[in-house]
Formats: sequence, structure tokens, C-alpha cells
Amino acid sequence: MTTDPPGPDPAGLNTALLHTFLESAAPDLFDGPLTARLISGGRSNLTYGVSDGRRELVLRRPPLGHVLKTAHDMTREHRVITALAGTDVPVPRTYLLCDDTEIIGAPFYIMDLVEGTPFRTAKELAPLGAIRVRAISERMVDTLATLHAVDPAAVGLGDFGRAEGFLERQVRRWQTQLDASRSRALAGAEELHRLLVEHLPASSGSTIVHGDYRLDNVLIDERDHVAAVLDWEMATLGDPLTDVALLMVYQQLARMDGPVPVSTVSRAPGFLDDDALLSRYADANGRDLSGMAFHLGLAYFKLAVILEGIHFRFLQGQTVGEGFSAFGDAVEPLLHEGISALQR
Repeated sequence: MTTDPPGPDPAGLNTALLHTFLESAAPDLFDGPLTARLISGGRSNLTYGVSDGRRELVLRRPPLGHVLKTAHDMTREHRVITALAGTDVPVPRTYLLCDDTEIIGAPFYIMDLVEGTPFRTAKELAPLGAIRVRAISERMVDTLATLHAVDPAAVGLGDFGRAEGFLERQVRRWQTQLDASRSRALAGAEELHRLLVEHLPASSGSTIVHGDYRLDNVLIDERDHVAAVLDWEMATLGDPLTDVALLMVYQQLARMDGPVPVSTVSRAPGFLDDDALLSRYADANGRDLSGMAFHLGLAYFKLAVILEGIHFRFLQGQTVGEGFSAFGDAVEPLLHEGISALQR
């Protein structure tokens, strides 16, 4: 689904100013005046389809209003996608990065529009049948293992993050973001943060991590293969088990009742269950997955903080699109699930 983009900058995308800029910065991209559509699915960075009537490309920009700079860095997102273009990780081709906020009101970059489906619900997946659903979920896991096998230095990302102290910085970073976007008391927030600090483990290594890997952040083509991995806004170098844990958390939330706005694909017949997911990843990657409790707790904390930030922007009228009203109700249940994960 799409919706008409909002009006001129800074509320959305001013295609007239964009066209003027691109005529000099990238004259081969488009042939004439531009139209835009807001591509639904993004809950953080905004994604637009931009077209001259001949071709359509994708423009990515940060969300409106209150954001933590490091969570919506267009330069980093563009850099990691561009670097991965020569690897076995499927990513869109990038064309241009603009850090001049005078053009559309924020930094942005432009990339290919890749054909494929970002499956978000079991209802969307189930008609494919259990055999195809299993193959899609297996390829989703295999692609994550492929990402974690990429040598960062070999693709020019050796300085994309600091391996030392990654997990400690993650706990501190998400607490900082919560403090920056908190507008109310949140039961469980302090306790979960305390437990994470107390149970900090040794790192299981350092790889390129996606930061928000799940099925609706990849595009599945007509052959049921992964056509592209999207939404790299939280990518960095760090512990690969943080990606695995967050993927598991999304699966677990899909089975829970309550106001948690999350993908439900893991309910579809044939989709890998938690044990099968971990087993397939371990077989492909060779990592020890026996100590996942901390990583699950951190994943719940991270997701709770992200949703609280979205809730904060929603209250300020700075979200674009629909479906944001329930996000605030999901935060405390996520915090309590994180506490339970660390106490089990």
C-alpha cells in the first residue's frame, strides 16, 4: 500500500526542490519533473518512491522531529549498503548520498527500487503453502549467516564500529535513547537496565550486524529467494548474536497476545520455529548459541526503546502514515519480557 506523500519540506518530500538539486548533482538519474509516493512499512526512516514517469527509484531520509542522530544516520546506512554490493548479501544499488539538509530538510540517499515482497503477516505468507514458507524462512536465516560471514575490512568497513565493548555500549546507548525520548514513567525500565548491566557477557565476536533483521526487512522475489536486505539504519560492527536474538524476539512476540505491533510471519505453517532457526544458523555459522539469555533481554530492551521513541514522535504529531497509536501500549510488555528472559 502507498499513500500520497505529505506536503513540502520539512513535513515530507518537496519534489520540485529535489528535482532542481538532482539536475546538477545526478543528471542521469531522471529525465523530468518528479512525483513521489510514501512507501508503507517503514516505522522509522522514511522511504519514498520517486519517479519521472520513466523509472522509479527509492529515496531514504530520517524520520520527522525528535530523533537520536546515531539511530538515523543516512551516511552510515548508505555506506554499508554500498560496501555490501560486491558480496553475496543482496542489497539495492545506491546512486547518491546528500548530506545537505537544505534540499529536502534532512540528509538522504537514493537507491534502486528492488522488486519483491516484504512479508509482514502469517496471513500473507500462508497461501504460499508450508513447503515454500519453510524455504523462505530458511533463506532468511541463511542470508543473515552470510552477512555475518563477510569480512568487514575486506569491504572497506573495518572502521564501521568498535568491536571492543560493543555489548556494554549497546546497553548504554539504548538507555541514553530511552532517556532522550521518555515522556512518562515506564514500569520495568530501570530493572531491565540493571539486569543487563549485571549480566553483561563476553562478546561472541565481531561482524557486520544489521540491527533490525526480520522477514519484513527483506524482499522475497518470485522464486522465494531473498532479493534484497533493507533498512540498514542500525547497522554497525558488533556481536552477531544481537541480530539472532532480535530475530527470535520477533518470533516470540508473534505468538503472544497483547498490544505488540510486530510481524506475525512465524505463525505461518512451515515457518522455522525457534529451535530450528537457531540450529540452522549455528550450522551455517558455527557459533555457540548456548548463552542467549542476555542477548534476548537486550533485544527486548532495544525494541521497547525504539517503540517508545516512535510513541514520543506520534504524540508530537511527527509520524507519517497510519498505525502508530498502539505503539506506546507495547513498551511496558516488552520491558517485562526482557526481565523474564534474563531471569529464566
